[in-house]
Amino acid sequence: MTKAPTRLAEEVREQVKDRKSYYGVIDRLNKASVDKHWEAYADIPWDDPEYAIDPEDPRWILTDEDQLGRTEWYRSQPPEVQARIGLWRVATAMKIGLQFENLLKRGLLNYAYWLPNGRPEFRYVYHETTEECHHGMMFQEFVNRTGLPIRGMPRALTALAQIVPWIPLVSTELFFVFVLGGEDPIDYKQRQMLKGGHVKHPLEEAIIRIHIAEEARHISFARHYLKHRVPDLPGHKRRMIALLSPLILGRMARIMLSPPGPMVRHFGIPKDVVRAAYRGGDHRDDLSDSVGKVRDLLAELGLITPVSKRLWKLMGVWDEPGVRRGQGARRPAPGAASANERAAR
Repeated sequence: MTKAPTRLAEEVREQVKDRKSYYGVIDRLNKASVDKHWEAYADIPWDDPEYAIDPEDPRWILTDEDQLGRTEWYRSQPPEVQARIGLWRVATAMKIGLQFENLLKRGLLNYAYWLPNGRPEFRYVYHETTEECHHGMMFQEFVNRTGLPIRGMPRALTALAQIVPWIPLVSTELFFVFVLGGEDPIDYKQRQMLKGGHVKHPLEEAIIRIHIAEEARHISFARHYLKHRVPDLPGHKRRMIALLSPLILGRMARIMLSPPGPMVRHFGIPKDVVRAAYRGGDHRDDLSDSVGKVRDLLAELGLITPVSKRLWKLMGVWDEPGVRRGQGARRPAPGAASANERAAR
């Protein structure tokens, strides 16, 4: 199959200066969804023998990219156990991804329900919902073919998450922060895996490449929506988003990047191994980096205040805007330092 592009759409970096340019971005995203899209059961050769899933296939073995893969405990396991653990990690990420996208689709449709006639966002939302439906089918088909008892999000969190589709009725801006909180961490991780050559199985690679290509449009819309809407919000709504954003993003990053409890129990992974792998500095850097682009955007929009900054730190996902410590510290992005200095005052 043709490989999907992995570069984030140029629209993400475009500034939305007025309503006309904002609508222009939506028009281009709509056109892109028509010109290039994928279908779960038409564009993936599920029955190709090369795409078959064998739980003991060594291509599932975790590399050093995963903190668990670096531990002596993991490396001491038989290769078939290492492979099963690696496959469990991949399948859990896909299950959580489809659960998140289920919430996302319902929220998008609640948002679209109230849009007036003629609004270009309506068409875009339906394009995105269609694409997310195909992502969900891809993810669930992959999970089904593993034969593993994959659960996804914890039940208590699943119950709490049922409020998410109703957030657009209270604040569409907060909803799109949640959207980025779910999409950016998995997009960050998938790009990191592809760039590092950590994806070995062709089925996983095909799914990831399709997902990255279409999520670029979804991330682009959410970012532009916030850039267009947030500057005109009243103070109390800005304060609400500033305070809730680090709580949402910190929790979402952990859901996406932390090891699933059922896997830990199934394979009898010692607690000290889990703590060493997922509570150390590397994992904290990974969590922080995974929401770095959203954090930079919120800083740009003036939504990081002295109080909310404490919440970012409490959730373990704070870093100076523009810095990605997991990828090596770098100089702040243009304008980011001044935003951070304003927030600290």
